[in-house]
Amino acid sequence: MLCFRLFLCAALIANLHRFAQAEESDPAVAGKGEEAAGETLEEKTVDGFSDADRATMAEGSEKHEFQAEVNRLMDIIINSLYTDKQVFLRELISNAADALEKARFHSVQDESFLADSKDLEIKVEHDPDAKTISIIDTGIGMSKADLINNLGTVAKSGTTNFLEAMSEGADANLIGQFGVGFYSAFLVADKVSVTSKCNDDPVQHVWESTADASFTVSDDPRGNTLGRGTRVTLQLKEDAHDYLSEDKLKESAKKYSQFIQFPIYVKVKKEVDVESEESDDDDDDDEKEDEEKKDDVETKDEEEKEDKKEAPTKKTVYEWEQVNTQKAIWMRAKEDVTEEEYTEFYKSISKDYLDPLAYTHFNAEGEIEFKSILFLPKKAPFDMMDNYWTKKSEVKLFVRRVLVAEKFDELLPRYLNFVRGVVDSDDLPLNVSREQLQQNKIMKVISKKLVRKVLELMKKLAKEEEGEDDDEEKEDGDDEKKEKKEEEKTDEEKKDKKEDDEKSWTKFWKEFNKNLKMGCYEDDSNRSKLSKLLRFTTTKSEGKEISLDKYLDRMQESQESIYYMSGDSLETMQKAPSMQVFKKKDLEVLMLSDHLDEPCLQKLADYEGKKFVSIQKADVKLDETEEEKKRFTKIKDMYKPLTDWWKDTLTDFT
Repeated sequence: MLCFRLFLCAALIANLHRFAQAEESDPAVAGKGEEAAGETLEEKTVDGFSDADRATMAEGSEKHEFQAEVNRLMDIIINSLYTDKQVFLRELISNAADALEKARFHSVQDESFLADSKDLEIKVEHDPDAKTISIIDTGIGMSKADLINNLGTVAKSGTTNFLEAMSEGADANLIGQFGVGFYSAFLVADKVSVTSKCNDDPVQHVWESTADASFTVSDDPRGNTLGRGTRVTLQLKEDAHDYLSEDKLKESAKKYSQFIQFPIYVKVKKEVDVESEESDDDDDDDEKEDEEKKDDVETKDEEEKEDKKEAPTKKTVYEWEQVNTQKAIWMRAKEDVTEEEYTEFYKSISKDYLDPLAYTHFNAEGEIEFKSILFLPKKAPFDMMDNYWTKKSEVKLFVRRVLVAEKFDELLPRYLNFVRGVVDSDDLPLNVSREQLQQNKIMKVISKKLVRKVLELMKKLAKEEEGEDDDEEKEDGDDEKKEKKEEEKTDEEKKDKKEDDEKSWTKFWKEFNKNLKMGCYEDDSNRSKLSKLLRFTTTKSEGKEISLDKYLDRMQESQESIYYMSGDSLETMQKAPSMQVFKKKDLEVLMLSDHLDEPCLQKLADYEGKKFVSIQKADVKLDETEEEKKRFTKIKDMYKPLTDWWKDTLTDFT
């Protein structure tokens, strides 16, 4: 056995020796080795820096220690503050947008500020081989001092207090304004490099850190490659490699930053069809040289040539694709926004295939200023009441056009969780992660204004329908007096059109009546407003649902209460014995067939001073007419002997 192993080793050594001799003697093989070495060197170029560039940077770099507060801040951010890792892209794009805004501001004061880099834009690219993501902007840029001060220290009062409060488990204070979101990059990156060039500094600088309590700053050996702006490159951790996907980057950028005012581009790879012109030229040269020899196969060559032209080759190209094409229409005056733009915007934020039923666009001023567009959908979600207690509001919360909360349960009460829309404020207080808002008076003010606007929109729809109903009644009265056939035809066409086109409030009530009844039960402060929106079927409404105001208009003069009856179905209630008395007296009764109706009325107690009274209760008192009183007196006198005898008999027994 040992001899066999020795024999194998000797054979292996001999083969290796033979291969080495062949490589030395064959220049082609040696050339391939050199090419492979060259390719290896090329592969080591990361983010535009070669090994030589990095060696130069290492020699001339300055090492700095992070400020103590920054170390603690980074520890909090990386380990506990952010619940979703993908916010790193939102924060870095937001910082880039701020830099672009500053550049635009300076260009207004100085026209030469932008120089050759006039396009204010943000670009996001990824390198799957190097495992990096880069965010590039053409903003104001940073000098060497700016890199040290802005990224190495926290120059803001109250930071120490914030960190102490966070370590004790208290709510985060408001420190989001000075760019602390930059450190969220370390959620997904082992190493972060920031290359920046500003107009005030002729030299381009590179800032690098691995979140190890220190960072380095050095001159860029490549010179000025940016012109003006900043490039942030993240060397991704292993568990963050899914962000190297084009689709993932586009999805994250669009989700949080689709309404940023500056264009955001993501580098994408595409395959395009190209004709191989070089191959055709080579074929032509070969044909000229061998024309005499290949006379017999000319036809075959031409056919092959045609086949090549018919099947073009694929070529890989890289393009910049803009991801934030949707505009923030809430920033414009409502007079400047078309119906088509409102519809398109609604569909983009709600993912609904139907047009909105109605919308309101407004600017709120006062304690806090914000802009908002709110939509009422046409159809209710199929699981709306199933998830009633857990579902959050669908209104998206933006701060300076950056999404900070996609679903937020403090903006609208539960019963309005079907409302879609956006709220955007420039001065809304945020905590460091932008993921939770401070529970303070300002949020309550925003919520109160939003609820008022939604209820006003509903009231407007309801009033429009009531006005149309009144017009129809007048038209019906006029139609009876008209004698001309042409006019009668016109009126009939109008009626048919109105019957086909169901009214907006009728549609809304059919879909969302349960929500409004729940609101009437839950929302004490807005109960009176909601009561005006309620609709009920009555004994005189001929199957239609009417408002309480219309019920009051039809009440008898002596009637002091609003009567109602609850039951499983309208048919059952119509046949109930207690209902026959009210029909005989021509008293209108609300018929409550929904299980939410009666609790809603019990919470209301009264409407416009008229109390709700159930006709199924024993203590119902009805007003008597003079005829009824006379009839009762006559019957009483008629049976007086009997009642007296019965009274005496009972007295004897007792």
